[in-house]
Amino acid sequence: MTVKIYSFGGGQMVEAMLRAALKKDVINANETGIVDIAASRIKYLQEQYGFSASREPDWDEVTSADIVILGVRPQDNWAAIMKNLVEHGYQHDVISIIAGVSLDQLTSADDQFAVTRIIPNTLTDVALGYSGVVKNDRANQANVEEFLNSFGKVEYIAESLLDVFTGYGVTGPNFIYNFLISFTNAGVLAGMPRQQANKLALENLKAAAAFVEQSGKHPAELLDINNSAGGVGITAQHELDKSSFASGLENAVVAAVKRTKELGKQNAGD
Repeated sequence: MTVKIYSFGGGQMVEAMLRAALKKDVINANETGIVDIAASRIKYLQEQYGFSASREPDWDEVTSADIVILGVRPQDNWAAIMKNLVEHGYQHDVISIIAGVSLDQLTSADDQFAVTRIIPNTLTDVALGYSGVVKNDRANQANVEEFLNSFGKVEYIAESLLDVFTGYGVTGPNFIYNFLISFTNAGVLAGMPRQQANKLALENLKAAAAFVEQSGKHPAELLDINNSAGGVGITAQHELDKSSFASGLENAVVAAVKRTKELGKQNAGD
C-alpha cells in the first residue's frame, strides 16, 4: 500500500524526499500532487517524475491525501495554507519542513491538526542519515514514519533541539566531506597518487564507522587497540593531539548551530 502525498512547494528538498520515496515504492507518481509558483519547476516535476504539479492547489487531491507537506519558505504565507486546509476539511497528517515555525504556530488555525515537524537530512538518495522529528499527539506515527523512512532514519527529539539538530546533524555530512578531502590530501602529501589516496581514505572512513557500530566499543577503546607503544599510530595521534583538529570541529559545529538560530529569528521576524 502506498502513501498519497500532496505538497505545498516543490523545491529541491521536497523533490529529494519524493524522489527517494518513489524509488522505494512508498509513493506513486500519479498519486502525488504538488503546487508551486514557478512554471519552470512545475514543468520539470511533471516531465521528470510524472507528478501532478500545478500553480494552484487541487483541493480534491489535497483533501484525499494521506499526508500534506508544507514545503514553502518560512517567509511565505504558510498560515494561509493551514487556514485553507481547515476550510476544505482536511483531516489527515501534515508534515512541515518549514524552519523556525513551531508546532504551536502550525496548529494555531486548528488545534486538532495532526502535525509533524521534520528537519530532513541531505542524504535522501542513499536513504541514510537521520531526520530530526517532532510531532504532536494527534500525528499518525506509523503513517508518517512509513514516508520518512523511505529517505532515511527517524530521530525523535525535543522541539527545543531542532536548531542544534540542524547545525549538527543535518550539517554533519559537510564535516565528513571536509575530513575526507583533508585525509586524501594528507596521503597525496605523503607521496600517494591522488586516486589511490582517495580510495583508501573513503574505505577507511566506511570501514571504521562500520567497526564502531559493529563492535559497540567507544572510539577511544579502538584507538587504544591501534596505538601500540612507540608505534606509528601513537606517533600520528600525538600530532593530532597537538593540532587544532578537535577544537576546530567543535567550533564549526557551535558556529553552525548559532547561525541556525539567527536565521530562525530572522524568519520569525524578530
